[in-house]
Amino acid sequence: MSATANVITKNRRLAILRFLAEDADYSHNTSVLQSALAQIGHGVPRDVVEADATWLDEQELATIDRVEDLPVTVLRITARGLDVARGLAIHPGVDRPLPR
Repeated sequence: MSATANVITKNRRLAILRFLAEDADYSHNTSVLQSALAQIGHGVPRDVVEADATWLDEQELATIDRVEDLPVTVLRITARGLDVARGLAIHPGVDRPLPR
């Protein structure tokens, strides 16, 4: 992965965590996340969002729930993911947010 691609990936993962952190139940499906990412300049195909969801799940920053009998993936932020989204914890594969 090139240095530029790495920067973009880390920023996109932070954006996903922030979208989840801002939601009332801390979750969104990957279709909603794809649309939200496009609005902030991360227009990516669904498989990229699904790959990020899987990666965040593997890192224990979020959990994946698949809706039975539907092609829907729901991603829910974990307490650790919330700390990373807020800049209280650091993860090497996710950008650190700027101070507010």
